[in-house]
Amino acid sequence: MITIKEIAKQLNMSTTTVSNVIHGKTGEVSEETTKIVQDFLKKVDYVPNINARNLAQNESKIIGLALKARADKYENLIMDPFVSVLIGGVEETIRNAGYFMMLYISSDTTEIMRHVSTWNVDGLILFGMLNDDGIRVSEKYKKPIVCIDTYSIEGLKHFTNVGLDDEQGTYDMVTYLISQGHKKIAFLSDNMNGVDLARLNGYKKALKDNNIKYSDSNFLKIRPKSDELEYSLEEICRRARDFTAIMCVSDLYAITLMAALEDRGISVPNDISIVGFDDNMLGQLHRPALTTVHQDVKEKGIVAARTLLQQLNNQKTPNQILLPTHLVIRDTVKKLT
Repeated sequence: MITIKEIAKQLNMSTTTVSNVIHGKTGEVSEETTKIVQDFLKKVDYVPNINARNLAQNESKIIGLALKARADKYENLIMDPFVSVLIGGVEETIRNAGYFMMLYISSDTTEIMRHVSTWNVDGLILFGMLNDDGIRVSEKYKKPIVCIDTYSIEGLKHFTNVGLDDEQGTYDMVTYLISQGHKKIAFLSDNMNGVDLARLNGYKKALKDNNIKYSDSNFLKIRPKSDELEYSLEEICRRARDFTAIMCVSDLYAITLMAALEDRGISVPNDISIVGFDDNMLGQLHRPALTTVHQDVKEKGIVAARTLLQQLNNQKTPNQILLPTHLVIRDTVKKLT
């Protein structure tokens, strides 16, 4: 690869002049000289050495995105529509700001720590952190960090978490189900941690505020790994007959459940009502179309990336950014008389 110094020598110009043209500072160079340099660059198919430039500026122009994927849930994390849309929002934002994205996915926080601590990235976005994961990463990584959907940020006041009021969103949906005459309402999830716990709490609060007693039997646990999914769906579909409605923790699980119910001759919403959370493409395209809690997933990724960019520019950012939710009423809830 030809260097700026070699180009300057061949054109009998200073390296400053050539560098100014390469980096778009043509206001400091005559039009004639600019054209000579640009024609030469095109002739030799010159490609700037970004690494060298960034090293000189003491920055990499790379932002790391580290996703923790639960081993008992995901065999391919990016197949989840929520995750793919989220990544798209992050990537688009940092690319438009002149940065590159480095993506790393693992179910092992120690492995994530080992890799991100050695990355030469300017900042880090974390998704899927639970319990003390954020603290463990921050002990190794001292540059700016933004979390997405992290609910255990005590002791991490230098972090910004971008999330939702998940509890309120679920509360609103369960309250809507109750307004439609439903009292036997189940809650479906695969765990009771993080985002899922916040949504479970919203579900419980809505029941309590409407004088409906919660029982542990109301919790339906789906096991999403391929070798366990069908067995867990069989059990869930059997137990579903005890309820008139099921609040699913995500659209993905709501659509998965609806398909399983239909396969067993249980009609949605005629026999049972189903609602979800996210408002992704799966729920929009399914028939009957899914009633759900809307969140703007792409915007969540955009806000996380913008917040990190603000930190890189030495701007102060809040500890929590909560994006809004609203109900999207479609066709999967039956009004009971």
